[in-house]
Amino acid sequence: MHVHIPALILIDMQQGMASPAAGPRNNPAAERQIAALLQAWRAAHATIVHVRHISRTPGSPFWPGQPGVAFQAALAPLPEEHVVEKNVPDAFIHSGLERWLRVRGIGKLVIAGVSTNNSVEASARTAGNLGFDTQVVADACFAFAQIDYAGTPRTADEVHAMALANLQGEYAQVVTAADVIGALPRPSLAPAHPPAR
Repeated sequence: MHVHIPALILIDMQQGMASPAAGPRNNPAAERQIAALLQAWRAAHATIVHVRHISRTPGSPFWPGQPGVAFQAALAPLPEEHVVEKNVPDAFIHSGLERWLRVRGIGKLVIAGVSTNNSVEASARTAGNLGFDTQVVADACFAFAQIDYAGTPRTADEVHAMALANLQGEYAQVVTAADVIGALPRPSLAPAHPPAR
């Protein structure tokens, strides 16, 4: 585990988020980008945290025991990867996540997942407020269409863009998957021992 590499925090990549009942969404390539992040972090032997929402609302697709609670198979945690359960959008509330990161000396976070304007934004705001050096991966998040407070329908792209604007510079740095993967240390290709002469 490399403490100097940011921890990858993946939020709510559960089967319920893939349900058509969730409504129109943006960024259909998000899962592919998240899979690329997972692959890169695993190759770097870096810290990965999977956050799972467990609803307190009966009838929710995230109510305990519902199929929607399960992680999407392609993005499921490996046995050695940390899993955090939350009951509100913010992954830091009543979850032990902050302490878990602090005791490991982790001060940098890369956040991806769903939905951009709800659990991702809530968690990134708290991460920034707690003093974590936080990056949010724009192309590895997605949002759902929503009606704003004035009654105007907003597309998923608009909701996503506004949430990222709320975070940028104030709570986090908004980046791409290519940015953060490119910043990971490259495995050394040099032989461990000089060749015998």
